[in-house]
Amino acid sequence: MKYLIKNSTVIDPKNNINEVLDVLISNGKIKQIGKNLKALGAKTINAKGMITAPGFVDMHVHFRQPGFEYKETILSGSLSAIKGGVTSVAVMPNTNPVMDTSERVENLQKIIKKDGKINVFVLGCITREQKGENITDFSKLKSVGCVGFTDDGHCVNSAKVMEKAFEKSGKRNLLFISHAEDTSLSAGGVMNEGFIADKLGLKGVSNESEYKIVERDIKLAKKHKARIHIAHVSTKESCELIRKAKKQGVKITAEATPHHFTLTEKECESFNANFKMAPPLRKQKDVDAIKKAIKDGTINCIATDHAPHAVHEKDIEFSNAMNGIIGLETALPLAIENLVDTKHLNMMGLVCVMSYSPAQILGVDKGHLTEGSEADVVVFDPQEKWIYNKEDIVSKSKNSPFIGKELKGKVKYTFVAGKLAS
Repeated sequence: MKYLIKNSTVIDPKNNINEVLDVLISNGKIKQIGKNLKALGAKTINAKGMITAPGFVDMHVHFRQPGFEYKETILSGSLSAIKGGVTSVAVMPNTNPVMDTSERVENLQKIIKKDGKINVFVLGCITREQKGENITDFSKLKSVGCVGFTDDGHCVNSAKVMEKAFEKSGKRNLLFISHAEDTSLSAGGVMNEGFIADKLGLKGVSNESEYKIVERDIKLAKKHKARIHIAHVSTKESCELIRKAKKQGVKITAEATPHHFTLTEKECESFNANFKMAPPLRKQKDVDAIKKAIKDGTINCIATDHAPHAVHEKDIEFSNAMNGIIGLETALPLAIENLVDTKHLNMMGLVCVMSYSPAQILGVDKGHLTEGSEADVVVFDPQEKWIYNKEDIVSKSKNSPFIGKELKGKVKYTFVAGKLAS
């Protein structure tokens, strides 16, 4: 099938394209980008007023399979991604069983091949069973397709174990993703530490519990000339440490989630468990620091930390509810409203942090519209307003604090390998 996308603003950070052009998709590839294109037999899409960009790349999602299919699966997660214009994801390894051996990864790859409607890349564990004690066989995991390593959901609390991982990784330029949470400081906490937590009678989680691990992992990565990526940055102090490390030449990258640059701890006063996260929603100063860090490149990309949970795990007492929210279907409008409309990023910058930059971090050939490359493409209307209704959510789980809200910026078409996905 051929598709001709006409009259949209084409944005591609890799090739420095930002102008009104046509895009021809043929045989699964980007055939041509130019003005006044014609193509016999192509289905024409008039995208005037819209933006055509590389399909978004989300390097931090939980698709829950194997083990927790009642929350999400490779299939349902793929469909949720498509709804949000996301054509490539990296799935976290905290499944059941966890992705700590080549055999387990190969079994997951079979499910992906069968049910994946998008590009699904696998992250392997740093430690066996994610217990933080014995490191996995990185070479074997990489040989079966793992694009990086993380114990996300858990912190590698032992500096000795993390250093051993860095020693193994340095020469191979492997990607390590840090879940920065000192559990000796955060244990039992359910929201941000401070006045509001005290007022609500809830145990708090300090900024220190995050930035102390960020500080530690920066030192270790610097010592071993290894790569480190900081997941879901939530504090001002972490932003400052990452910024300083980059100036010192440390091979460090970082991500922020839409909820951490959109919401504050004040939302927890509602006792709505859809505002319960790990790391927790922080203070306004932290939100402002994250936006600044995205603007100046300290934080390299937006990742949703898409974390589906069933109703019985969220619609309960705040303290007992599971952490996290779904995010694939709302990332684009939240980023437009909170980053583009506030002048922290222009549209080129937004596409960069949502497509090209995460692809570069993962080392995958995605996030660009180079002629001849696989046609993973999103077309969206940056101005269209819509209500995020529960019944329209494609994810198996519905745990979002944005349900019922009016959002601005809507995905109109998502192409995966040249096929119009839905």
